[in-house]
Amino acid sequence: MQVRVANVSKNYAGMAALADVSLTVGSGELVALLGPSGSGKTTLLRTIAGLETPDTGIVYFNDRDASEKRIQDRGVGFVFQHYALFRHMRVMDNIAFGLRARRKNRPKESDIRQKVMELLDLVQLSGLEKRFPSQLSGGQRQRVALARALAIEPSVLLLDEPFGALDARVRKDLRRWLRELHERTGHTTLFVTHDQEEALELADRVVVMNKGQIEQSATPDEIYDTPATPFVFSFIGESSVIPVTIGNGRATLDERVIDLDVGALPDGPAQLYLRPEDVEMVTDGGPGIPGLVVSTRRIGGMRRVTIECGLARHRIEFDASAELSIQNSQRVQVRIIGGRVYGAGQEGYATEKLAASATADFKWAKAEGWLDR
Repeated sequence: MQVRVANVSKNYAGMAALADVSLTVGSGELVALLGPSGSGKTTLLRTIAGLETPDTGIVYFNDRDASEKRIQDRGVGFVFQHYALFRHMRVMDNIAFGLRARRKNRPKESDIRQKVMELLDLVQLSGLEKRFPSQLSGGQRQRVALARALAIEPSVLLLDEPFGALDARVRKDLRRWLRELHERTGHTTLFVTHDQEEALELADRVVVMNKGQIEQSATPDEIYDTPATPFVFSFIGESSVIPVTIGNGRATLDERVIDLDVGALPDGPAQLYLRPEDVEMVTDGGPGIPGLVVSTRRIGGMRRVTIECGLARHRIEFDASAELSIQNSQRVQVRIIGGRVYGAGQEGYATEKLAASATADFKWAKAEGWLDR
């Protein structure tokens, strides 16, 4: 089933939770709604489910206005973050609840039992139908919640941070399992998350939200490689931000030219956003930007290095081989090989603003040779 959100707005006490949001989810697509707390992603999910009524705009299911249907008739399965299982019911009864609650077309009890057993097998919980939720692990309880949502044979499956209450290892295992389950069942699925890794790993398409609006809707590769806005760049992955100056189609940092495409940006101040992989340490004696190492830490097979560079001591992070011996206060040269330049006035997500006294800046810049041009 296709889901289409057309110009939906929702306000709470004068604050815009959703501001003229439009989105189309194709039949059988797995879409992640990603964003920080307060970005509107859960409100959008609940509006699609019918748990919230939009102030303006319409939600369509296959081009039919969903407001014409009661919530129970929308064919939506909803999975909550904290399971919302009935503690006094065994696993079997939790899964069967939606089928037994039907007033029309209620299946026979034998058919309900057969359906429950099939779903238990699907979510890999066969043999646990007589247990109570308290006798299950967090990951198992979330699978029961998913099986309960699937029992009513929904046309659309909605999940609100389904793995948020679980530890990191269980979340990773369940992400792989949910992706495999989606490929077997083919439900149109939307899930809310603030975990960027989860969104990029699971979804066919990622919708990044901020302040009640959609910043970008694209494939995981497009979201990471070609972020449309500074917010998307800084929210997805790790990033550093340094101010640069645009002039004659080139970007400069304290008059040092950075070899990057700046597009059609006008002359003047701009911001350069970098990921760790966009910076490399110069080891071949070639030209580079001088910097002072302020911290190093081991991340897997690499070493994450933070340096300060430029007259204002801007911080940049990059990865180096773990075999390299890099110490704090060591002087290094780095080369910028990637990144994106955005015009002034565009802000990213929680951009760190570093400041130092003019005297300290001058002494540091002189020691690093930035004034000797």
